[in-house]
Amino acid sequence: MSTAKKEYKRITTNSLVEMKGNGHKIAMLTAYDYTMAKIIDRAGIDVILVGDSASNVMAGHETTLPITLDEMIYHASAVIRAVERSLVVVDLPFGSYQGNSKSALESAIKIMKCSGGHAVKLEGGSEIRESVSRILTAGIPVMGHLGLTPQSIYKFGTYTVRAKEIEEAAKLKEDALLLESLGCFAIVLEKVPAKLAKEVAESLRIPVIGIGAGNGVDGQVLVTHDMLGMTHEFNPRFLRRYVDLFSEMTTAFKRYIADVKSLDFPNEKEQY
Repeated sequence: MSTAKKEYKRITTNSLVEMKGNGHKIAMLTAYDYTMAKIIDRAGIDVILVGDSASNVMAGHETTLPITLDEMIYHASAVIRAVERSLVVVDLPFGSYQGNSKSALESAIKIMKCSGGHAVKLEGGSEIRESVSRILTAGIPVMGHLGLTPQSIYKFGTYTVRAKEIEEAAKLKEDALLLESLGCFAIVLEKVPAKLAKEVAESLRIPVIGIGAGNGVDGQVLVTHDMLGMTHEFNPRFLRRYVDLFSEMTTAFKRYIADVKSLDFPNEKEQY
């Protein structure tokens, strides 16, 4: 039985572990700019992820791979200036940590110093253990990411559900335990079977936040532009759209265009 819900003035990595222990679910969304981050933070979100998904939704790239470290710092800096309560986690972009733990540490330090972010997120398990360890030794909190790892899209060749086979599921479980033992404060599980995700969450002391991983985990994350219906072409099973901003914004823009062309805007009250 869960305890009474605690109100947090400021979310920290310890807050998230405490929330898991109390059976309180963690809500996480993405943000890439000041205005959106301010709205999300005021709404009471627990974690804001400055995701490398900015490569897709903000820059229009097909994958997350092209976004650079400096671009991630730009987005994270804007988000940090807006936030008063949420924990802000920043993705380390592709090429900034894989294969070289020294570069990983330098990338993480640059993000923390230049953006003011609260933590970083890395994709992968045993393959990146040295990078994770080195970043943690500098006192930088690390969130892991297992399952579907978009930065490895060309390796897998597809965005389909991961860890459906016994061997891959076993490795995911091992990697989750490894990341916890190294000192990660939380793990994102993306697009894995709900049963497996629940098993992983129950085996760990640290929280597991899912996206397309069922409701047996400790929290959920979505890309804000997706759940607001701004990116209407993307329709995975796990996505719930809470509003259709694509249609509402299109209607508003068309009304504005019509009002300008018909000389209805601005009217006498809207002039000096």
